[in-house]
Amino acid sequence: MSDADLGQALPLPTPSAELQARLAVRRSAPAQSLVAPGPSPAEVARILELGARTPDHGKLFPWRFVVMGPQSRAALAEALLPHAARQPDPAKARKVLSKLTAPPLTILVVSTPVEGHKVPVWEQQLSAGAVCMNLEHAADALGYSASWITDWYSYDPQATEVIGVMAGEQIAGFIHIGALAEGPLERPRPDLAAKTAYQP
Repeated sequence: MSDADLGQALPLPTPSAELQARLAVRRSAPAQSLVAPGPSPAEVARILELGARTPDHGKLFPWRFVVMGPQSRAALAEALLPHAARQPDPAKARKVLSKLTAPPLTILVVSTPVEGHKVPVWEQQLSAGAVCMNLEHAADALGYSASWITDWYSYDPQATEVIGVMAGEQIAGFIHIGALAEGPLERPRPDLAAKTAYQP
């Protein structure tokens, strides 16, 4: 989008059977099962472009992206190994590091809220979460599968320092993107009648 596009009227929504069908079977992929091919550089740019079109009260863009290829993720997994040993279940903590190294591509989404702004931090964090979901939808639209995860290294202060998260920031998610050999299995879905209230 260029400055010339600002203020231009956007198209109104129209019914889309294809979009409904995709949303009806949307399912996160197991990160360890994601394999090549991954998105090309042009496709990554498109995924980011689409992912960034998210609700954002105040137009603060309270998030940032780190696009991680295989080399950077392998180095990160290696650097996190000593920190895995400090976790309550070190063996499990080491095992989940494979989620970082298996997929062809990862987009790290970091929540970067603006403190002291009239827009509450919570709303800014929700915008970062919306970006994560948009990235998954964008990857799906380009024919890829995706997995949005965090795991222990997203919350351990020493681990997040290794990852490069700065003061006041939080990891919203690692969005792993690639291909699957076969479709993921369906999982339980909520009872919407129990989760929904209708008011006149």
